[in-house]
Amino acid sequence: MQQTNRTEIATLGEFGLIDHLTKDIKPQNPETVYGIGDDAAVLEYNNKEVLVTTDLLMEGVHFDLIYTPLKHLGYKSAIVNFSDIYAMNGTPKQITVSLAISNRFSVEDIEQFFDGVKMACQIHNVDIVGGDTTSSMTGLAISITCIGSGDKDKIVYRNQAQPTDLICVSGDLGAAYMGLQLLEREKAVFEGADEVNPDFSGKEYILERQLKPEARRDIIEDLDKAGIKPSAMIDISDGLSSELMHICKQSNTGCRIYEDRIPIDYQTAVMAEELNMNVTTCALNGGEDYELLFTAPLTYHEKLEGMKGIKIIGHITKPELGLGIVTRDGNEMELKAQGWNPLQEKK
Repeated sequence: MQQTNRTEIATLGEFGLIDHLTKDIKPQNPETVYGIGDDAAVLEYNNKEVLVTTDLLMEGVHFDLIYTPLKHLGYKSAIVNFSDIYAMNGTPKQITVSLAISNRFSVEDIEQFFDGVKMACQIHNVDIVGGDTTSSMTGLAISITCIGSGDKDKIVYRNQAQPTDLICVSGDLGAAYMGLQLLEREKAVFEGADEVNPDFSGKEYILERQLKPEARRDIIEDLDKAGIKPSAMIDISDGLSSELMHICKQSNTGCRIYEDRIPIDYQTAVMAEELNMNVTTCALNGGEDYELLFTAPLTYHEKLEGMKGIKIIGHITKPELGLGIVTRDGNEMELKAQGWNPLQEKK
């Protein structure tokens, strides 16, 4: 956060800061009747279901500014909300951005954060329509609410998976968690050092997956083009096992997934070996991949097999069969949720 020029936030005040950060924001969506500048935004949706999601990110809990650039943090803060809307088979349209800021941040710091937010919004055609700022005594807190829309007959919930449905995931898993482990390791190595020069060569992919994740709009669009409507869907924020258990619990089903079908990138596997960690455990429980986990009727098997970026990893079963994973050697184990719990006390 070191800046050559530093403008204290107090010199602008709350409303001056908001004006400064939002002066160039123009609505892109017809649903945005009126954005920033009044007591509330005005939105209009015709014949659409309105989707609303919100995320609260706390410094020291969800992110560490020692290794997270503020521009990346802004981008990620927006993307994780867009991902929730895509997981409903919807389209994100607007966001509000609220910040609690301590006095160690300058105007230039918050500009960097907003540059990241605006970049994500530009890519996904989302309008920033409001928010709030206040002071913080403990660090940076970020609250983003995203509003989206979806056709009534296309919205996908978590509770409609059926026995024999295929279980599918997009992309690959475990990379974001391995990127986090790498950053935490280097933070410990260089703690107290005057110069910090970590060597991240060959590990760019896992770092990007942690610091600059992407919401899978492309998968939603590809499924729609193929005429496939998932029966249930969720994004992977807390880990594959945890998210799959959400679907099974809400759909009252069981499941079987296969270890050898879980997609894992080469860099993820190499990093796990370097850290003496089980790569399958990392893929199951790591979280923050923001890939899509969905179920689909068996009749779509051939189409899904041929789609780029999608891997079939198992199937939904009757609830009495429980939740299981079949290992590479053919043994069956109970699937347990060991993903990140933000409310668990740190030891």
